[in-house]
Amino acid sequence: MTKFPRMSLQIVPLLLIGNLIGCAWMSGMQERSAVCSYDHAWDAAVAAVKDRSADTMDKEAGLIVTQWLEIPMPGRTYGVFRREVSDSRDRSRLTLKVKHLDDVARISFVEERQSWAFRGGSKLFGWARTEPSEEVMRDMQNRIDAKLKERGCTVT
Repeated sequence: MTKFPRMSLQIVPLLLIGNLIGCAWMSGMQERSAVCSYDHAWDAAVAAVKDRSADTMDKEAGLIVTQWLEIPMPGRTYGVFRREVSDSRDRSRLTLKVKHLDDVARISFVEERQSWAFRGGSKLFGWARTEPSEEVMRDMQNRIDAKLKERGCTVT
């Protein structure tokens, strides 16, 4: 009987840390609201990411997750001597969530971005989390707005 309370005391901090990490990951999420049906909003979200391969596309859950897209980033340097990374690149993955609230549909989206970076140790280079690209986020916002308007939705 005493094992359960002790075990739960060890798990609670892990759950809290996991929750904080999840909130931090979604902190860059942006939302677009429109007066239209869920189907129109879903179609607009799918059309906005048609240039990327989808990893997850679940209409029932309202979730779209794209596969990683690698982007060359020439000229990036590392270290004290500012050596150029020969195969410098970023990778980007988009997550979109579509929700229907009464007569308003909401599309939320976020970019997860990682850089091929110097890490030191036995693995000199590897993927490191970095800030989402403002350009990609602005482009997604414009695409979603345009696709919603094409479907007769009023963006609010």
